[in-house]
Amino acid sequence: MSEDELVEVLDAAVAAVARTLGGLDDLRAVTGRPGQYHLDVVSDAAAVEVLVGAGLGVLSEESGVHHPERPVTVVVDPVDGSTNASRGVPWYATSVCAVDGDGLRAAVVVNQASGERFQAVRGAGASCNGRPVEPSGCARLDDAIVAVSGLPEGHWGWAQFRALGAAALDLCYVADGRLDGYVALSSGLAPWDYLGALLVCRESGTDIVDAEGRPLVVLDQMARRAPVAAPPALLPELLAASGREPVAR
Repeated sequence: MSEDELVEVLDAAVAAVARTLGGLDDLRAVTGRPGQYHLDVVSDAAAVEVLVGAGLGVLSEESGVHHPERPVTVVVDPVDGSTNASRGVPWYATSVCAVDGDGLRAAVVVNQASGERFQAVRGAGASCNGRPVEPSGCARLDDAIVAVSGLPEGHWGWAQFRALGAAALDLCYVADGRLDGYVALSSGLAPWDYLGALLVCRESGTDIVDAEGRPLVVLDQMARRAPVAAPPALLPELLAASGREPVAR
């Protein structure tokens, strides 16, 4: 499968989720699993059907591993920010990221409320709605708008901060320079939460690391990480301010 064909399949999975969400009458319905909405389950089924049918393996937040023997695995978060979706807050996404033996290969992250679409292909850059993206270039924390996942303890010296509730979109906005940084305040993010945006960040020139120095590219459904992302000049100060490592001055 070529890169163009792979991206077409990823887009088809995203579109299947959009159709499913559009057909739901009750977005607040929950399942018996803590923190899981009915919209998560039905969206997952729609995306997995497309991906498995195209000959791909899948690692999904909602349904686990499908066909791990296949050479390309797509890591899926059918609705990242499902609480936002359930409440009508227009900040939730479908994130799909294809991973092969060489690492992250292609990713699509789409805000299902607005249709805004981020794409990245290994070695070919990243884009938003077809427009190339790049980080802001912010170099000072006191000039920065920083998104967080979790509740920060005290003021880190930023200009402002945001807690928006969908890590994939938050990270893509750092890659596009609309936010200057992102910090996950605990090791609570699973691969499906951030892998799609990880490739968007890398291909845009945004620095992104795990706060504890662990590899971010993992296909272990039990793995949890704490991504921190920023333009290269800002990352050391952001890490230091959030208590990760000292900043060189």
